[in-house]
Amino acid sequence: MSANRETNHDMATDRDIALLLAEAADEVEIGIAPYQAVLRGGRRRKARRWATAAAAALVIAGSTGTLALAGGTGDDGKRVEPAVTAPPAPERRHVYDPQMTTLARARDNGKDWSVSIMVWGAPKNEAEAQYQRTLMGEYGLTPTDTEVASDLIGKSWIFVELLVGDGDPMTALDGPVKKGDGDGSTDIEVVSRSLDTGRSGAAGAAERLVIGKVDPTARDVTCVWDDGTSTRVPMEEEGAGHGWELKPMIHRVAGSPANWFVCLAPEGRSFKGAHIDALT
Repeated sequence: MSANRETNHDMATDRDIALLLAEAADEVEIGIAPYQAVLRGGRRRKARRWATAAAAALVIAGSTGTLALAGGTGDDGKRVEPAVTAPPAPERRHVYDPQMTTLARARDNGKDWSVSIMVWGAPKNEAEAQYQRTLMGEYGLTPTDTEVASDLIGKSWIFVELLVGDGDPMTALDGPVKKGDGDGSTDIEVVSRSLDTGRSGAAGAAERLVIGKVDPTARDVTCVWDDGTSTRVPMEEEGAGHGWELKPMIHRVAGSPANWFVCLAPEGRSFKGAHIDALT
């Protein structure tokens, strides 16, 4: 084969290949780059990542909650069971065993007398209320304005008792603990009655004995008598001890949100009024 023939053959081959490539290129459609599809795909992947992270967070939170309920392990690796808090028993709530506080104790006309407060805790159901009412009866107590045991459910009950000499205790007043007791009110509630210790014990005797209830913010009370004289009743001092005779003071009472006090008028005098002189 001559050189010309070889050259012509190579050129023909190159032209044939070029034509084939051109035809193949003409059949290929080159469109717009799929940007939106790529973008949507990216967003979907990002959304899946957020969903996966959220699910993981829920699993962790759920596991933490389960561990808190089921218990964990202590420093020594031993399993620590969660503490289960049971509702207070009736005994702890003083439903069957009332709390007692002595407000006043003194001697008048040769007779000892005292005023005490008894606070019964609130029953939660019929059974507790029924048993409480039975125990109150053993103390000789009947809650005022109640007909059946269920009237006591949900109510703490206060009895104020007066004891003179060797006689039986007498209920000076009673009633449920009020929701407004101890709420910062400046009101003062009092009841007055005669004190039968001898000469003043006749019918129509002067109401010398005063029993009062005030908010814990009250620091000083004055009882005023019908002749214009008065008796100051200060707040008891924290941790102060008392002798046999309790002087007129405002006392904290176990089981009562309010504080209480007692004052006694001089012989022959009668109660006229009372007022709060100082607040905290």
